[in-house]
Amino acid sequence: MNIIFMGTAELSCASLDRLAGDARFKISAVVSQPDQPRGRDLNLQPPPVKVLAQKLGLPVLQPPKARDENFIYELKALKPELIVVAAYGHILPQAILDLPGFGCLNVHTSLLPKYRGAAPIQWAIADGETQTGVTIMKMDAGMDTGEILTQRPTPILAEDDSATLHNRLAQLGADLLLETIPDYVSGTVKPRPQPDGASYAPRIKKDDGHISWNLPARRILNRMRAFRPWPGAFTFLNREPRSLLLKIWEADVVEKKGPAGQILSANVDGIDIGCGDNVLQVTELQLEGGRRLRTREFLNGHSLRVGECLK
Repeated sequence: MNIIFMGTAELSCASLDRLAGDARFKISAVVSQPDQPRGRDLNLQPPPVKVLAQKLGLPVLQPPKARDENFIYELKALKPELIVVAAYGHILPQAILDLPGFGCLNVHTSLLPKYRGAAPIQWAIADGETQTGVTIMKMDAGMDTGEILTQRPTPILAEDDSATLHNRLAQLGADLLLETIPDYVSGTVKPRPQPDGASYAPRIKKDDGHISWNLPARRILNRMRAFRPWPGAFTFLNREPRSLLLKIWEADVVEKKGPAGQILSANVDGIDIGCGDNVLQVTELQLEGGRRLRTREFLNGHSLRVGECLK
């Protein structure tokens, strides 16, 4: 089967790798977003999917926009039977959706219709969900609104953060994709409309990591896990001549009470900070310009005053 694969982010690499290694499929092209400037020197860096495609010896297309007419003409010339999309990053125009005979399938990392959008992994953790999963969907012109082919759940573990859950869902999605395509093409699996009850997962912004101490400690901890490694969970110490950013990496919830944002105690066991409900006991943190440190190491070199308020 002649397939075009469209993906950009690390999430899509597992699906590309599995498709490329299966003799039932021929990948005629891999489409990713253009190289982007990164790092201090802002040198152009290829996206993860391009790096993998080149390693696999597959041709790569990098149109500036999916609606580019020359790009669509190139796709038509390849005569794909199916287009597979995973974390590509652009909404596809109808001209591409209509191009292959079997349409376009998308690997989405949530159990649709929950968490449509750009960041389903992070928001599922932030909202305290105990289960998520992957959906193989037949794409339409909407944002993750297409018909469902197959789904597979997985638990969200207490120790999961966005990185660990990302890696598990990437593999789960690749497995389910390879199981689904043959059954879909043969007609064994029929697309079905998404049920009611949609929720949304907007793109993560840096400010999402700023801790609101009025929230319950459990919710703050969930957001810490969701936004690790980026943008991280951070607060600010009131210092002269300016406030300093304090990033919190590891913490636990303690059933105590105290004013929201106030440092209640600071010792080798942890730094207790009052929240809207219960207390967050911080066990690993990082001051602006410094290294990640366990509480004992941090308190050896930095002073935190009981009664001081974080903002």
